[in-house]
Amino acid sequence: MKKINNHTRTEISRFIPSTGICEYHAIIHITRPELTFDQQLSALLDAYDYLLKHEANGAKAVFKRFFLSDAANQTDLLLATLPENTACACSIVEQPPLDGTKIALWVYLQTDVIPQPFPGRLTGFSHNGYTHLWTGSRIQYGESSEHQTRLLLNDYLLQLMENGGTLAANCLRTWFFVQNVDVNYAGVVKARNEVFHTQNLTPETHFIASTGIGGRHADPKVTVLMDAYSVLGISPEQVRYLYARTHLNPTYEYGVSFERGTCVDYGDRRHTFISGTASIDHRGQIVHPGDVCQQTFRMWENVETLLHEASMEFSDMGALIVYLRDISDYQVVQKLFQERFPQHPTIIVLAPVCRPGWLIEMECMGVRFTPHPEFRNY
Repeated sequence: MKKINNHTRTEISRFIPSTGICEYHAIIHITRPELTFDQQLSALLDAYDYLLKHEANGAKAVFKRFFLSDAANQTDLLLATLPENTACACSIVEQPPLDGTKIALWVYLQTDVIPQPFPGRLTGFSHNGYTHLWTGSRIQYGESSEHQTRLLLNDYLLQLMENGGTLAANCLRTWFFVQNVDVNYAGVVKARNEVFHTQNLTPETHFIASTGIGGRHADPKVTVLMDAYSVLGISPEQVRYLYARTHLNPTYEYGVSFERGTCVDYGDRRHTFISGTASIDHRGQIVHPGDVCQQTFRMWENVETLLHEASMEFSDMGALIVYLRDISDYQVVQKLFQERFPQHPTIIVLAPVCRPGWLIEMECMGVRFTPHPEFRNY
């Protein structure tokens, strides 16, 4: 953790191999809630500039997510400060930081890469035979969350095809931010199930690691936003899906289609993506209804079990993103995370989970430098 100026602090996870690409996850927090949004935004951008110049060893951003407290009033101001031709995918979502501030930033950076635009409003980089494609804040207009999700997925899969990929073979991670998730998530689930079926994403094959969570766009007509990450040039042998069957059940058993976690092996490292994970058991039931502390402990246990299946630990993870339904749970949850993960970049935001009984959910992604000589290096 580093205090960059009087108004911000930056938390950084550094993953630095002996050779090859280094990876950084950083979360920039505002520490002065009384400042205006303009002032908070200026302080955040100053801290980000300092990070690039002094903390990241020449790493470049490949993905950013801005968490806003009031997207309708803040998005245009934020967009006006961002470069018009950036080669970094940018996600902007209303998920208020629960420390009382108006904006926070998660940024994923890597060294020795040259980010660039790709066809289909995708950005990323090519390196060693792989092409990494990121996209953020994708929207489509339609009369329902089901219609918007179907349009989003169909548009994205067509753009993957334009770049030589497919949804089933190349997409590793998605995020769906759903306005009024208690009402609109069912439409997201229905559309995703139907589109996935057309792409041979089924219980007999595999799905995609994902988070489906509450979140808003600046335009109230938008009920669903999507972010995604895909990699071209990987083979099926490099990808493995995580189940933790002792603790979690397959998602299709309760009608949804995503993987609990995915790990991808490269010659010099393993990447692991943990989907949004809550306090659930191997029968798909909520564990510890109404008790956010006990739900937090069970959530950690579930995530840890998934990580162990990938031969990884929490220490291999970058940023931790935590979603709460009830703002009154923030103080106790923040204390629990600070006690267990004092060195991990962590952001806790207001974002209802897809089932009302789940009071808390978290996600993470990370890397372990372990050799897999049968594959090309990252």
